[in-house]
Amino acid sequence: MPHEVIMPALGMAQDTGLIVAWHKSPGDAVAADDVLFEVETDKATMEVAAGADGFVTQIRAHAGSEVPVGDVIALIGDSSEAVHTEEGPADATAPAATAVELPKGNNVIMPALGMAQDTGLIVAWHKAPGDSVAAGDILFEVETDKSTVEVEAGFDGFVAALLAEAGEEAPVGETIAVITATKPDKPVQASRASAPKVVPGPAAEISARAAETPAPKPAKAATPASKAAAPVAGTGRILASPKARRLALEQGLDLNRLAETGHPQPYHVADLETLKSLPTKGLETTGAATRRLTAELPSESFGGFAAWAAEAAGLKDAGALLAGLAAASLGREATVALERFGVARVFSVPVGPLGNIAAASLETAPDLIVRDLRASRISSVTLGAEDAPTLTLKQAGDGLAITLECASHQMTAAEAVALLSNFAGRMEQPLRHLL
Repeated sequence: MPHEVIMPALGMAQDTGLIVAWHKSPGDAVAADDVLFEVETDKATMEVAAGADGFVTQIRAHAGSEVPVGDVIALIGDSSEAVHTEEGPADATAPAATAVELPKGNNVIMPALGMAQDTGLIVAWHKAPGDSVAAGDILFEVETDKSTVEVEAGFDGFVAALLAEAGEEAPVGETIAVITATKPDKPVQASRASAPKVVPGPAAEISARAAETPAPKPAKAATPASKAAAPVAGTGRILASPKARRLALEQGLDLNRLAETGHPQPYHVADLETLKSLPTKGLETTGAATRRLTAELPSESFGGFAAWAAEAAGLKDAGALLAGLAAASLGREATVALERFGVARVFSVPVGPLGNIAAASLETAPDLIVRDLRASRISSVTLGAEDAPTLTLKQAGDGLAITLECASHQMTAAEAVALLSNFAGRMEQPLRHLL
Protein backbone atom coordinates (compact mmCIF):
# COMPACT_ATOMS: atom_id res chain seq x y z
CA MET A 1 0.00 0.00 0.00
CA PRO A 2 1.51 3.39 -0.94
CA HIS A 3 2.54 5.87 1.73
CA GLU A 4 0.34 8.99 1.74
CA VAL A 5 2.09 12.35 2.13
CA ILE A 6 -0.25 14.89 3.70
CA MET A 7 -0.10 18.65 4.16
CA PRO A 8 1.38 18.96 7.66
CA ALA A 9 0.20 21.25 10.44
CA LEU A 10 3.14 23.50 11.32
CA GLY A 11 1.28 25.73 13.76
CA MET A 12 -1.62 25.67 16.21
CA ALA A 13 -3.80 28.01 14.12
CA GLN A 14 -2.79 26.74 10.70
CA ASP A 15 -5.60 25.66 8.37
CA THR A 16 -3.70 25.54 5.07
CA GLY A 17 -0.16 25.47 3.70
CA LEU A 18 1.27 26.99 0.51
CA ILE A 19 3.46 24.60 -1.49
CA VAL A 20 6.53 26.66 -2.39
CA ALA A 21 8.47 24.01 -4.35
CA TRP A 22 8.78 20.28 -4.94
CA HIS A 23 12.26 18.78 -4.52
CA LYS A 24 11.31 15.48 -6.16
CA SER A 25 9.39 14.58 -9.32
CA PRO A 26 7.16 11.57 -10.12
CA GLY A 27 9.37 8.54 -10.66
CA ASP A 28 12.22 9.79 -8.44
CA ALA A 29 13.65 7.52 -5.75
CA VAL A 30 13.29 9.00 -2.28
CA ALA A 31 14.50 8.18 1.24
CA ALA A 32 12.43 8.82 4.35
CA ASP A 33 14.59 11.75 5.45
CA ASP A 34 14.95 13.36 2.00
CA VAL A 35 13.40 16.80 1.63
CA LEU A 36 10.29 16.24 -0.50
CA PHE A 37 8.79 19.74 -0.66
CA GLU A 38 8.74 23.18 0.95
CA VAL A 39 5.62 24.61 2.56
CA GLU A 40 4.89 28.15 3.70
CA THR A 41 2.49 29.22 6.44
CA ASP A 42 1.83 32.68 7.87
CA LYS A 43 4.78 32.28 10.25
CA ALA A 44 7.47 30.25 8.51
CA THR A 45 8.70 28.34 5.48
CA MET A 46 9.68 24.73 6.23
CA GLU A 47 11.30 21.87 4.36
CA VAL A 48 9.26 18.68 4.77
CA ALA A 49 10.78 15.18 4.62
CA ALA A 50 9.23 12.34 2.61
CA GLY A 51 8.57 10.13 5.63
CA ALA A 52 9.04 6.83 3.78
CA ASP A 53 11.50 5.09 1.46
CA GLY A 54 10.44 4.28 -2.09
CA PHE A 55 9.51 6.13 -5.27
CA VAL A 56 7.32 9.21 -5.81
CA THR A 57 4.34 7.75 -7.66
CA GLN A 58 2.02 10.75 -7.64
CA ILE A 59 2.04 14.51 -6.98
CA ARG A 60 -1.44 15.93 -6.53
CA ALA A 61 -0.83 19.67 -6.00
CA HIS A 62 1.28 22.08 -8.05
CA ALA A 63 3.89 24.43 -6.62
CA GLY A 64 2.02 27.63 -5.77
CA SER A 65 -1.11 25.75 -4.61
CA GLU A 66 -2.57 26.35 -1.15
CA VAL A 67 -3.75 23.04 0.34
CA PRO A 68 -5.81 22.35 3.50
CA VAL A 69 -3.96 20.68 6.38
CA GLY A 70 -4.45 16.89 6.24
CA ASP A 71 -5.07 16.65 2.49
CA VAL A 72 -3.04 14.03 0.62
CA ILE A 73 -0.65 15.81 -1.74
CA ALA A 74 1.64 12.96 -2.85
CA LEU A 75 2.04 9.17 -2.82
CA ILE A 76 5.21 7.13 -2.28
CA GLY A 77 5.21 3.54 -3.54
CA ASP A 78 7.55 0.58 -3.74
CA SER A 79 8.13 0.63 -7.50
CA SER A 80 8.92 3.40 -9.98
CA GLU A 81 6.79 1.54 -12.54
CA ALA A 82 3.69 2.60 -10.65
CA VAL A 83 4.23 6.26 -11.54
CA HIS A 84 1.07 8.13 -12.40
CA THR A 85 0.02 11.76 -12.21
CA GLU A 86 -3.24 13.59 -12.36
CA GLU A 87 -4.27 15.32 -15.57
CA GLY A 88 -4.23 19.09 -15.54
CA PRO A 89 -7.65 20.79 -15.52
CA ALA A 90 -9.45 20.48 -18.82
CA ASP A 91 -10.82 23.50 -20.62
CA ALA A 92 -14.53 22.84 -20.94
CA THR A 93 -14.88 25.43 -23.66
CA ALA A 94 -12.04 24.12 -25.81
CA PRO A 95 -12.94 22.79 -29.24
CA ALA A 96 -12.88 19.10 -29.99
CA ALA A 97 -9.48 17.43 -30.34
CA THR A 98 -8.01 17.31 -33.79
CA ALA A 99 -6.81 14.21 -35.54
CA VAL A 100 -3.14 15.15 -35.01
CA GLU A 101 -1.35 12.42 -33.07
CA LEU A 102 1.06 13.67 -30.43
CA PRO A 103 4.16 11.78 -29.37
CA LYS A 104 4.10 10.51 -25.80
CA GLY A 105 6.53 12.22 -23.48
CA ASN A 106 6.82 14.67 -20.62
CA ASN A 107 4.05 17.25 -20.60
CA VAL A 108 4.93 20.87 -19.78
CA ILE A 109 2.03 22.68 -18.13
CA MET A 110 1.16 26.32 -17.63
CA PRO A 111 2.59 26.95 -14.14
CA ALA A 112 0.90 28.73 -11.25
CA LEU A 113 3.00 31.79 -10.40
CA GLY A 114 0.60 33.41 -7.95
CA MET A 115 -2.18 32.56 -5.51
CA ALA A 116 -4.93 34.27 -7.54
CA GLN A 117 -3.67 33.29 -10.98
CA ASP A 118 -6.06 31.41 -13.25
CA THR A 119 -4.26 31.83 -16.58
CA GLY A 120 -0.87 32.83 -17.96
CA LEU A 121 -0.08 34.75 -21.15
CA ILE A 122 2.71 33.19 -23.23
CA VAL A 123 5.04 36.05 -24.15
CA ALA A 124 7.54 34.08 -26.24
CA TRP A 125 8.85 30.58 -26.93
CA HIS A 126 12.63 30.18 -26.70
CA LYS A 127 12.65 26.77 -28.39
CA ALA A 128 11.00 25.55 -31.61
CA PRO A 129 9.46 22.13 -32.38
CA GLY A 130 12.26 19.65 -32.98
CA ASP A 131 14.89 21.60 -31.01
CA SER A 132 16.97 19.81 -28.42
CA VAL A 133 16.50 21.11 -24.89
CA ALA A 134 18.07 20.63 -21.46
CA ALA A 135 16.11 20.67 -18.21
CA GLY A 136 17.64 24.00 -17.21
CA ASP A 137 17.10 25.74 -20.57
CA ILE A 138 14.56 28.57 -20.74
CA LEU A 139 11.62 27.13 -22.71
CA PHE A 140 9.19 30.06 -22.65
CA GLU A 141 8.21 33.31 -20.96
CA VAL A 142 4.85 33.73 -19.25
CA GLU A 143 3.18 36.92 -18.07
CA THR A 144 0.66 37.20 -15.24
CA ASP A 145 -0.99 40.30 -13.80
CA LYS A 146 2.06 40.94 -11.60
CA SER A 147 5.18 39.78 -13.41
CA THR A 148 6.85 38.21 -16.43
CA VAL A 149 8.79 35.01 -15.64
CA GLU A 150 11.15 32.85 -17.68
CA VAL A 151 10.22 29.17 -17.26
CA GLU A 152 12.68 26.30 -17.64
CA ALA A 153 11.90 23.16 -19.64
CA GLY A 154 12.21 20.86 -16.64
CA PHE A 155 13.22 17.86 -18.78
CA ASP A 156 16.10 16.87 -21.07
CA GLY A 157 15.16 15.80 -24.61
CA PHE A 158 13.55 17.31 -27.69
CA VAL A 159 10.58 19.66 -28.14
CA ALA A 160 8.02 17.36 -29.76
CA ALA A 161 5.03 19.74 -29.62
CA LEU A 162 4.12 23.33 -28.84
CA LEU A 163 0.38 23.57 -28.21
CA ALA A 164 -0.03 27.33 -27.81
CA GLU A 165 1.32 30.35 -29.65
CA ALA A 166 2.99 33.46 -28.30
CA GLY A 167 0.26 35.94 -27.43
CA GLU A 168 -2.22 33.24 -26.31
CA GLU A 169 -3.45 32.73 -22.76
CA ALA A 170 -3.64 29.24 -21.29
CA PRO A 171 -5.29 28.08 -18.03
CA VAL A 172 -3.01 27.07 -15.17
CA GLY A 173 -2.38 23.32 -15.34
CA GLU A 174 -3.07 22.99 -19.08
CA THR A 175 -0.43 21.17 -21.13
CA ILE A 176 1.24 23.61 -23.52
CA ALA A 177 4.24 21.58 -24.71
CA VAL A 178 5.53 18.01 -24.93
CA ILE A 179 9.19 16.98 -24.51
CA THR A 180 10.34 13.53 -25.65
CA ALA A 181 13.54 11.61 -25.00
CA THR A 182 14.18 11.04 -28.73
CA LYS A 183 14.00 13.48 -31.63
CA PRO A 184 10.44 13.46 -33.05
CA ASP A 185 9.85 12.55 -36.68
CA LYS A 186 6.95 14.97 -37.01
CA PRO A 187 7.10 17.74 -34.38
CA VAL A 188 3.80 19.56 -33.83
CA GLN A 189 3.18 23.32 -33.81
CA ALA A 190 -0.38 24.34 -32.86
CA SER A 191 -2.40 27.12 -31.28
CA ARG A 192 -4.76 26.54 -28.37
CA ALA A 193 -7.70 26.76 -30.76
CA SER A 194 -6.43 23.79 -32.75
CA ALA A 195 -4.33 21.93 -30.18
CA PRO A 196 -5.05 18.17 -30.02
CA LYS A 197 -5.88 16.41 -26.79
CA VAL A 198 -2.77 15.41 -24.85
CA VAL A 199 -2.22 12.00 -23.31
CA PRO A 200 -0.51 12.58 -19.93
CA GLY A 201 3.16 11.63 -19.95
CA PRO A 202 5.14 10.00 -17.15
CA ALA A 203 5.95 13.31 -15.51
CA ALA A 204 3.36 15.91 -16.34
CA GLU A 205 4.20 18.66 -13.84
CA ILE A 206 6.95 21.24 -13.58
CA SER A 207 7.46 24.19 -11.26
CA ALA A 208 8.00 27.70 -12.56
CA ARG A 209 11.58 28.74 -11.92
CA ALA A 210 12.56 32.31 -12.68
CA ALA A 211 16.20 32.54 -13.74
CA GLU A 212 18.63 35.46 -13.84
CA THR A 213 20.05 34.79 -17.29
CA PRO A 214 21.70 36.76 -20.07
CA ALA A 215 19.45 38.35 -22.67
CA PRO A 216 16.77 35.82 -23.66
CA LYS A 217 17.29 34.16 -27.01
CA PRO A 218 14.58 34.93 -29.59
CA ALA A 219 12.22 32.04 -30.23
CA LYS A 220 13.17 29.88 -33.20
CA ALA A 221 9.58 28.84 -33.75
CA ALA A 222 7.39 30.38 -36.46
CA THR A 223 8.18 33.89 -35.26
CA PRO A 224 6.39 35.93 -37.94
CA ALA A 225 3.01 34.45 -36.98
CA SER A 226 3.84 34.49 -33.27
CA LYS A 227 4.94 38.11 -33.23
CA ALA A 228 1.87 39.19 -35.13
CA ALA A 229 -0.31 37.63 -32.46
CA ALA A 230 1.69 38.84 -29.46
CA PRO A 231 0.28 42.36 -28.92
CA VAL A 232 -3.02 41.48 -27.27
CA ALA A 233 -5.50 43.94 -28.72
CA GLY A 234 -7.34 46.10 -26.23
CA THR A 235 -5.41 44.98 -23.14
CA GLY A 236 -2.79 47.72 -23.17
CA ARG A 237 -0.17 45.23 -21.98
CA ILE A 238 3.42 45.43 -23.19
CA LEU A 239 5.00 42.02 -23.79
CA ALA A 240 8.72 42.09 -22.97
CA SER A 241 11.37 39.89 -21.39
CA PRO A 242 12.24 40.60 -17.73
CA LYS A 243 15.75 41.78 -18.68
CA ALA A 244 14.40 44.16 -21.32
CA ARG A 245 11.98 45.64 -18.78
CA ARG A 246 14.74 46.07 -16.18
CA LEU A 247 17.21 47.69 -18.60
CA ALA A 248 14.51 50.00 -19.96
CA LEU A 249 13.72 51.18 -16.43
CA GLU A 250 17.38 51.67 -15.55
CA GLN A 251 18.04 53.63 -18.75
CA GLY A 252 14.87 55.71 -18.55
CA LEU A 253 13.33 54.22 -21.69
CA ASP A 254 9.59 53.91 -22.30
CA LEU A 255 8.60 50.62 -23.96
CA ASN A 256 5.22 52.14 -24.80
CA ARG A 257 6.96 54.20 -27.50
CA LEU A 258 7.90 51.00 -29.35
CA ALA A 259 4.26 49.88 -29.19
CA GLU A 260 3.11 53.26 -30.51
CA THR A 261 5.35 52.86 -33.58
CA GLY A 262 3.92 49.37 -34.27
CA HIS A 263 7.20 47.57 -33.50
CA PRO A 264 6.33 43.86 -33.11
CA GLN A 265 6.15 42.36 -29.65
CA PRO A 266 7.43 40.69 -27.50
CA TYR A 267 10.38 43.00 -26.88
CA HIS A 268 13.88 41.78 -26.04
CA VAL A 269 17.11 43.57 -25.17
CA ALA A 270 18.00 44.03 -28.86
CA ASP A 271 14.78 46.04 -29.34
CA LEU A 272 16.06 48.67 -26.91
CA GLU A 273 18.50 49.85 -29.58
CA THR A 274 15.52 50.52 -31.86
CA LEU A 275 13.84 52.39 -29.03
CA LYS A 276 16.95 54.54 -28.48
CA SER A 277 17.02 55.43 -32.19
CA LEU A 278 13.49 56.87 -32.14
CA PRO A 279 13.21 60.68 -32.37
CA THR A 280 13.63 62.29 -28.96
CA LYS A 281 10.84 64.83 -29.51
CA GLY A 282 8.34 64.48 -26.70
CA LEU A 283 10.39 61.76 -25.00
CA GLU A 284 9.95 61.76 -21.25
CA THR A 285 12.36 59.72 -19.20
CA THR A 286 11.86 58.54 -15.66
CA GLY A 287 15.47 59.20 -14.73
CA ALA A 288 18.09 56.50 -14.74
CA ALA A 289 19.61 57.30 -11.33
CA THR A 290 18.92 54.63 -8.75
CA ARG A 291 19.28 55.01 -4.99
CA ARG A 292 20.45 51.92 -3.08
CA LEU A 293 20.82 51.79 0.70
CA THR A 294 21.40 48.80 2.99
CA ALA A 295 20.87 48.38 6.73
CA GLU A 296 22.17 45.40 8.71
CA LEU A 297 20.58 44.32 11.99
CA PRO A 298 22.47 42.05 14.43
CA SER A 299 19.09 40.58 15.41
CA GLU A 300 15.43 40.98 14.56
CA SER A 301 12.29 40.34 16.55
CA PHE A 302 9.62 40.26 13.86
CA GLY A 303 9.03 36.49 14.16
CA GLY A 304 8.38 36.78 17.90
CA PHE A 305 6.24 39.86 17.33
CA ALA A 306 4.10 38.04 14.75
CA ALA A 307 3.58 35.13 17.18
CA TRP A 308 2.61 37.55 19.96
CA ALA A 309 0.20 39.45 17.69
CA ALA A 310 -1.49 36.21 16.62
CA GLU A 311 -2.00 35.05 20.21
CA ALA A 312 -2.72 38.34 21.95
CA ALA A 313 -4.62 40.24 19.28
CA GLY A 314 -5.80 37.56 16.82
CA LEU A 315 -3.70 39.09 14.01
CA LYS A 316 -2.64 35.85 12.33
CA ASP A 317 -1.54 37.18 8.94
CA ALA A 318 2.21 37.76 9.29
CA GLY A 319 2.33 39.17 5.76
CA ALA A 320 -0.18 41.88 6.66
CA LEU A 321 1.85 42.76 9.76
CA LEU A 322 5.01 43.09 7.68
CA ALA A 323 3.19 45.35 5.22
CA GLY A 324 1.89 47.38 8.17
CA LEU A 325 5.36 48.01 9.57
CA ALA A 326 6.60 49.02 6.11
CA ALA A 327 3.74 51.50 5.57
CA ALA A 328 4.20 52.93 9.08
CA SER A 329 7.82 53.62 8.15
CA LEU A 330 6.54 55.91 5.38
CA GLY A 331 4.48 57.77 7.98
CA ARG A 332 1.27 57.77 5.95
CA GLU A 333 -1.51 55.65 4.53
CA ALA A 334 -0.10 53.42 1.79
CA THR A 335 -0.68 50.44 -0.49
CA VAL A 336 2.03 47.82 0.05
CA ALA A 337 2.81 44.86 -2.23
CA LEU A 338 4.44 41.86 -0.52
CA GLU A 339 6.38 39.43 -2.74
CA ARG A 340 7.40 36.03 -1.42
CA PHE A 341 8.58 33.06 -3.56
CA GLY A 342 7.07 34.62 -6.67
CA VAL A 343 3.65 34.99 -4.97
CA ALA A 344 2.42 38.57 -4.63
CA ARG A 345 -0.14 39.99 -2.19
CA VAL A 346 -1.28 43.60 -1.92
CA PHE A 347 -2.44 45.33 1.26
CA SER A 348 -4.20 48.61 1.93
CA VAL A 349 -2.64 50.00 5.12
CA PRO A 350 -4.39 52.95 6.79
CA VAL A 351 -2.85 55.10 9.50
CA GLY A 352 -3.73 53.51 12.81
CA PRO A 353 -4.03 50.02 14.36
CA LEU A 354 -2.53 47.08 12.48
CA GLY A 355 -5.89 45.33 12.76
CA ASN A 356 -7.32 47.70 10.14
CA ILE A 357 -5.05 46.42 7.37
CA ALA A 358 -7.06 44.95 4.48
CA ALA A 359 -6.25 42.94 1.38
CA ALA A 360 -6.30 44.93 -1.87
CA SER A 361 -6.64 43.95 -5.50
CA LEU A 362 -3.53 42.73 -7.29
CA GLU A 363 -4.32 45.36 -9.93
CA THR A 364 -3.70 48.18 -7.41
CA ALA A 365 -0.46 50.07 -8.02
CA PRO A 366 1.60 49.92 -4.79
CA ASP A 367 3.25 52.85 -3.04
CA LEU A 368 5.88 50.48 -1.63
CA ILE A 369 7.09 46.95 -2.44
CA VAL A 370 8.43 44.54 0.21
CA ARG A 371 10.36 41.58 -1.22
CA ASP A 372 10.88 38.88 1.43
CA LEU A 373 13.94 36.73 0.62
CA ARG A 374 14.67 35.59 4.18
CA ALA A 375 14.14 31.93 3.31
CA SER A 376 16.30 32.06 0.17
CA ARG A 377 20.05 31.65 -0.20
CA ILE A 378 20.54 34.99 -1.95
CA SER A 379 23.39 36.86 -0.23
CA SER A 380 23.27 40.26 -1.95
CA VAL A 381 20.69 42.30 -3.84
CA THR A 382 21.17 44.85 -6.65
CA LEU A 383 18.11 44.64 -8.90
CA GLY A 384 17.59 48.27 -9.77
CA ALA A 385 14.56 50.50 -9.33
CA GLU A 386 11.05 49.09 -9.72
CA ASP A 387 7.76 50.89 -10.30
CA ALA A 388 7.74 51.76 -6.58
CA PRO A 389 10.42 51.96 -3.85
CA THR A 390 11.40 48.39 -2.91
CA LEU A 391 12.54 47.03 0.47
CA THR A 392 14.26 43.65 0.17
CA LEU A 393 14.74 41.46 3.26
CA LYS A 394 17.37 38.74 3.44
CA GLN A 395 18.89 36.72 6.25
CA ALA A 396 22.34 37.83 7.47
CA GLY A 397 23.66 35.35 10.04
CA ASP A 398 21.46 35.64 13.12
CA GLY A 399 20.26 39.03 11.98
CA LEU A 400 18.72 40.70 8.99
CA ALA A 401 19.90 42.76 6.01
CA ILE A 402 17.44 45.24 4.48
CA THR A 403 18.09 46.86 1.10
CA LEU A 404 16.12 49.83 -0.21
CA GLU A 405 16.19 50.49 -3.97
CA CYS A 406 14.31 53.30 -5.67
CA ALA A 407 14.58 55.71 -8.57
CA SER A 408 15.74 59.22 -7.77
CA HIS A 409 12.41 60.70 -8.86
CA GLN A 410 10.51 58.44 -6.43
CA MET A 411 12.25 59.63 -3.28
CA THR A 412 14.73 62.28 -2.27
CA ALA A 413 17.91 61.10 -0.56
CA ALA A 414 16.55 62.28 2.81
CA GLU A 415 13.26 60.42 2.32
CA ALA A 416 15.10 57.22 1.37
CA VAL A 417 17.31 57.40 4.46
CA ALA A 418 14.29 58.05 6.69
CA LEU A 419 12.30 55.14 5.22
CA LEU A 420 15.10 52.60 5.64
CA SER A 421 16.01 53.82 9.13
CA ASN A 422 12.40 53.68 10.30
CA PHE A 423 11.76 50.23 8.84
CA ALA A 424 15.01 48.79 10.22
CA GLY A 425 14.06 50.06 13.69
CA ARG A 426 10.63 48.50 13.45
CA MET A 427 12.03 45.12 12.35
CA GLU A 428 14.56 45.16 15.19
CA GLN A 429 12.08 46.16 17.91
CA PRO A 430 8.48 46.00 16.58
CA LEU A 431 6.76 46.42 19.95
CA ARG A 432 8.70 49.55 20.83
CA HIS A 433 7.51 51.27 17.66
CA LEU A 434 3.87 50.48 18.49
CA LEU A 435 4.04 52.57 21.63
